[in-house]
Amino acid sequence: MQLRPLPAFADNYIWTLAYDDGTALVVDPGEAAPVLEAARGGLKPVAVLLTHHHPDHVGGVEELLQAWPELAVFAPEDTRIRHATKTVREGDAVVVGPWRFRVLEIPGHTLSHVAFHGEGIVFCGDTLFSLGCGRLFEGSPAQMWASLTKLAALPPQTRVCCGHEYTVNNSRFACVVEPGNLALRRRSEEALAMRERGLPTLPSTLADELAANPFLRVDAPEVRQSLRTRLGRDPADSVEAFAELRRWKDGFTS
Repeated sequence: MQLRPLPAFADNYIWTLAYDDGTALVVDPGEAAPVLEAARGGLKPVAVLLTHHHPDHVGGVEELLQAWPELAVFAPEDTRIRHATKTVREGDAVVVGPWRFRVLEIPGHTLSHVAFHGEGIVFCGDTLFSLGCGRLFEGSPAQMWASLTKLAALPPQTRVCCGHEYTVNNSRFACVVEPGNLALRRRSEEALAMRERGLPTLPSTLADELAANPFLRVDAPEVRQSLRTRLGRDPADSVEAFAELRRWKDGFTS
């Protein structure tokens, strides 16, 4: 299998997972053009997985259905998502040809956000980023923390396929929060070098994120110390620690 991120817009990725014959899953096609271009190189989409309703993740589906009318489109149950051929919920199995994915409901960024876990991969949309996490447009901090905790419980070798190339920007904030984290420093340097060569920093692995992503490390001593300094007191619990970290990131300028 070949796992490939197709760049879209300014910093989106449309993920494809393909076999040698080109048969492929397409994840979060915010625009059709990158997929159509890949198809000219032999990609043969058979199904689309959608993680949430935002236009930069679903906007290309209609045009792809015009090109491939038999495409199966799997999406969370949300009236804002058009063209879904099957809606999915927590625990559902998505089986397409040789692939099998389990659906995880991960609200926070949006209320209906889902992830697809299988084949050693998690397609997590805009919930978990490398060295960061998504903004809370609809959900609560408690919901988002529960979703991140659910993703963190996946096998450490799981490849994390998120929706945006944010790693370098996220690293600047992460290094302020946890400056003594050597794994974070290594990941930051690696990401910067990859972007300078025009390479994607993704996928990462869940092990990488557990070692370096402050949003999965809100209970780590140095992260807690940074939050204690910021708040003037200890956070009451992990949810408050996460909420304050997310507020800090929302206003952060490097």
